[in-house]
This record gives sequence, C-alpha cells and structure tokens, in this order.
Amino acid sequence: MFKIPDLRKRIVFTLLMFGVYRLGAAVPVPGVDLDAVQRLTESGTQAGIYGLLNLFSGGALETFSVFALGIMPYITASIILQLLTVVIPRLQKLQEEGESGRKIITQWTRYVTVVLALLQSTGLTYIFSRGSLTGGISLIPNYTPSRVGLIVLTMTAGTAFIMWLGELISQRGIGNGMSLIIFASIISQLPASFGGAYQVTAGQGRIGQFSVLVLMFFLMIVGIIYVEQGQRRIPIQFAKRVRGRKVMGGQSTYIPLKVNSAGVIPVIFATSVLFFPALIATSLPQDNRVTAGIKNWIDANLANSQSWFYIFFLGMLIIFFTYFYTTIQFDPVRQSDMIRRQGGFIPGVRPGISTTNYLSHIINRITLPGSVFLASVAVLPSIASAIWDIPLGFSGISILITVGVALETMKQVDSQLSMRNYEGFID
Repeated sequence: MFKIPDLRKRIVFTLLMFGVYRLGAAVPVPGVDLDAVQRLTESGTQAGIYGLLNLFSGGALETFSVFALGIMPYITASIILQLLTVVIPRLQKLQEEGESGRKIITQWTRYVTVVLALLQSTGLTYIFSRGSLTGGISLIPNYTPSRVGLIVLTMTAGTAFIMWLGELISQRGIGNGMSLIIFASIISQLPASFGGAYQVTAGQGRIGQFSVLVLMFFLMIVGIIYVEQGQRRIPIQFAKRVRGRKVMGGQSTYIPLKVNSAGVIPVIFATSVLFFPALIATSLPQDNRVTAGIKNWIDANLANSQSWFYIFFLGMLIIFFTYFYTTIQFDPVRQSDMIRRQGGFIPGVRPGISTTNYLSHIINRITLPGSVFLASVAVLPSIASAIWDIPLGFSGISILITVGVALETMKQVDSQLSMRNYEGFID
C-alpha cells in the first residue's frame, strides 16, 4: 500500500494527525494543580466511570488536558441526531435529500457537540474540584468563577479541535476520522492496562491467571471478527420488464442482513444509562443519611464494574438496546415497499404484508444471537475481573470498537488497492 503515492500520503497524513492528537492529550488545561495531577497519575486510579472516561480520552482525563473530554460529546450528539431523525419528519426529509441534507445534519451535530461539551466540561470541573472521581484528590483547589470559565472554555475548544481533526482525517486521510481517533485513544491505553494487570498477578504469584486473561483477549478478538463478518442474505428476484426494444430486470440479488447490524451503539447506550446515575451520585451531599445511602448503593452497584448487579444489568440493557436500535435502522415495512416498487420479490413469499412479516421474522431471529454476543463481549472482562479480583483498564466495548474500526479501515485500504489491481489484505 506504500507503493501507491496517493494512498501513502493519506496514511502518512492520518499518522501525523494521530501525533497532533496525542500531543494535545499531554497538555494540561490552565488553572489546575499540577502537583495534584501528578499524584493522581501516580495513584493509578482506573475504577468506575473515571476509568471509562479516561480510556476513551486516551489518558487525557488523567492529566486533565485540553482534550480531556475526548470525542465523546460528538458521539453523543451524533446518537441524539440519529434518534431524532426517526422522530422528527424534518430531519428524516433532510436525510433522504442526499449529500446536501446530510451536510445540514452534520452542521447541527457540530452545534449540539459544542453545547454538550460546555455542559460536560462544567460538570467535570465541579466534580474534579471536589475529588469525587479521583479518590479525594482535588485538581482545582481554587474554585473561582473566572478560573472555572477559563477551564470550561479551554476544554470545549479542545473538543471542537478534535472534531476538526476527525473531519480532516475523513477528508484527507484514510478511514473514518472520528472512529480512528477513538481507536488511537483506546490503543494508547492498552499497554498500561495489561502492564497493571501483570504487576498485580505477578506480585501475588498468579501468572497463570494473567495468561488466561491474555488468551481470552485474543479469543474475543477472533469472535468479534467472525460475528462482524456474519450475515444472512435474503434473495431478491426482479421480474423482467420490456421498455421499447429493451428487456430490463430479470436479475437476482440479495439483501445482506448482518448478525450484528447495530454495531457498538447498544453498548454505548447501555454504559451511558448505567453511568448517568454515577455522575449524579458524585454531587450528592454526604452529611444526609438518605443521600449518603443512595450514593453508597450507586457506587457499589452501578459504578463498580466488578459488581455482579452491574454485570447482569449491563447485559440486559445491551440486549434491549440492540433490539431497539435494530428496529430503528431496519424498517421491514419500508424495505418491503421499496422491493415492490422496484419490481422485485422474495422467492416463495408474496409481495406486500407477507414480505413485511417475513423480513420482521428474519430480523428478530438474527438479532437475538447478535445481542447476546454483544452482551457477552461487554461483560466478559468484568466477569474475569470480579472472579480473580484483577483491576482491568479495558472493557468489552473498547475491544469491540478497536476491532470494528480496524476491520473497516482495512476494507477501505483493500478497496483502494483493488482499484489499482493490487492484492489486498482481505480475500
């Protein structure tokens, strides 16, 4: 792939943007206590919601850098706009207009991202000043309005800059820029995560458990690749039509229905639902018996990835959101009507309501194993951590995202090579 000048430039540009992103992740925001940041880094706190947010920011949250929010506000804004597209007819019409409509939706997504970044940076600044997520270490001892405003403005500008970097990678690099930034964030934290797990197991003479953990990690990657490539193909036959002297149609094709058509969106939804109470609990007062009891229960069950209640509830939420998101993505009624208008039919199935019922039956059957697979991958690291009492800095969602992004990027590189008659990565 480096023999093609255009492809080589795109790959080098993408790597340079990774360097810019990692550089910004090491620059702390003005107004924080650098000594407190150093103590937090040395403490190795990676539990609960703090560990998850730090993982997706590529360690930028740990150093309270200008990129501390990462790309999460943009992801949340994209999910909100995607859900509203189904509810609001105006947005649905814009999406159906093609490229011009998608540009307007993208612009609105940017505005929502900035609003969410302002809200999240304000909340994190308040939480970090109290030391709720950092083991009692206050990163902002002088909590004044001017200092808070400067920190919030800096973190919001950092999120906007990351969003711009992602769009640059999509335009001038290779692959989806936003996905690759998340990929780079997670990959940068994996060596430290495995290093921490190795130190714990080696210090206690449990190297065998660490070996099983590494083996489970690779087996999960193989399973994700296998399921991500799996699909159910629905055959479609088009009837012959005569227009003048030309005979059109009479072709056979298929509708590819992926086993995991929802991707990692259900896992993101589920973790967001779980960690929202954890964020609220950080601001509850401790001097009241009722609020202190609520906070302690949330910390023990919803913010602790080693809790069995957390593992069970997360799995159920993932299965629910997989069905929910698949219903939004694939509409059997619209698909059946589209097949009928194009003069096609499913062999052995009558057009109309019978086709709709058939498609609904198929999508429900293949969604069940897909949802169970997502839930299993998401909770397996937590189960291993709970059984062996090993702190893990990575989660199932991080593995899903890294493998998925790597597969999509390799497919894009392979398509570029195929256009130039080069042998690609994927057969």
